[in-house]
Amino acid sequence: MKDYDLIIIGSGPAGRAAAIQAGKLKRRVLVIDRKDRLGGVSVHTGTIPSKTLRETVLNLSGWRERSFYGRSYRVKDKIGAEDLKARLHMTLDHEVDVLEHQFNRNHVDTLYGLARFVDAQTVEVDTEAGDVTRLTAERFLISTGTKTFRPETVPFNGTSIVDSDEFLELARIPRSLIVVGAGVIGVEYATMFSALDVRVTLIEPRDTFLDFIDRTLIQDFTHQIRENGVDLRLGSAIEKIEDADEYVEVSLANGRHVRAEMLLFAAGRLGATSRLNLAAAGLATDHRGRLEVDRTTYQTKVPHIYAAGDVIGHPSLASTSVQQGRVAACHALDTPTLPESPWFPYGIYSVPEISTCGMSEEEMQERGIPYEVGVARFRETSRGHIMGLEHGMLKMLFSLKTRRVLGVQIVGEGATELIHIAQAVLNLKGTVDYFVKNTFNYPTLAEAYKIAGLDAFNRMPIPEEYKVKRGKAQSGKS
Repeated sequence: MKDYDLIIIGSGPAGRAAAIQAGKLKRRVLVIDRKDRLGGVSVHTGTIPSKTLRETVLNLSGWRERSFYGRSYRVKDKIGAEDLKARLHMTLDHEVDVLEHQFNRNHVDTLYGLARFVDAQTVEVDTEAGDVTRLTAERFLISTGTKTFRPETVPFNGTSIVDSDEFLELARIPRSLIVVGAGVIGVEYATMFSALDVRVTLIEPRDTFLDFIDRTLIQDFTHQIRENGVDLRLGSAIEKIEDADEYVEVSLANGRHVRAEMLLFAAGRLGATSRLNLAAAGLATDHRGRLEVDRTTYQTKVPHIYAAGDVIGHPSLASTSVQQGRVAACHALDTPTLPESPWFPYGIYSVPEISTCGMSEEEMQERGIPYEVGVARFRETSRGHIMGLEHGMLKMLFSLKTRRVLGVQIVGEGATELIHIAQAVLNLKGTVDYFVKNTFNYPTLAEAYKIAGLDAFNRMPIPEEYKVKRGKAQSGKS
């Protein structure tokens, strides 16, 4: 008999969800992770810290009120690094406390240390107590997440040249910042520090960025962040990064140079699998340390070993990792469960927020789907005026053939919350008619759905059953 029914390596969103699901099924389950990393990257250096930092920046800087009180308005005049980290540490401590409570309540065992496979059924753990523990299980789930990509050409020093993990421990807020990499992480940090009036240069070697987002949305977003002070350099290949003590200098292939007090390198992440000795279990990763799985069951090519979360690559979202972990645990423990919904939302917590669900306009065109577009601007809503929103838009895409909504993109305040209305309608195969027929609270930003729906509806052919059929007027004596 094996020691456990399921051993989970990594306690991020996927591992956490899988462990709790297994616990609720009354199975013997063990989670292995470092004590100082319980909760994984999501809790300590990724999702929760960056979103907490964003909210702190917007609150202390008075960002949301500046349209009323001027660009110089601040809730707190002098904002230091300690102001940002105080709320951060409170939030992280709470997250870990909740996680420990959930594990205890569901009888999930935990072991703190570093695990590696001995064979396909056995792992060894170098525990924090200094012991080596050998354990067996019927099933395994690898949910170790990712780690920062640190190329040798970048002279990291932990103070002025840092990766996204080290950035959270900054001792002071720099007056100028270079961010290398206009992916989700780079865009989020670049825009939130711009909101602190830090002079930010965002460098992306490619000619485009966030390519999975609708181009109309990116155009609007680009305009906003440049207006907010972000110097966006696209198509700027980096030749050299130099640490010159008082400043960091970046030499670009086009001959230009950029200087700043600090540089954040945020160009990519790698699967955190190098210590697992996967070869002993009969597994191998791709060039970025990621595992290939069946996207329905999350089984690797070794059937009793599963993998979920960022370690399997796209879409690398905390939200989807939770779903993957739950589905993987149920399949591993021979328990029927509901499949994942086909459409899930993306959320980018930049300033302003971006969130999408479904197809982009470019994807509709590639698939040859005849469509209509409905657009609403937040400034068109009464709630937008009340909140002082000068920007923000919601865009919906509808099939001309079926009238179904096939994609929604939002940029602006509350985008990551508003997107769930679209997600529900998409997954329930709703049409443009839903947005026209239904009443939305007034005043709300959700009214933008009504505006965008009507915008498209008024240009779409009206179905025969909607047309008013009038009878002939009858003559009669007065």
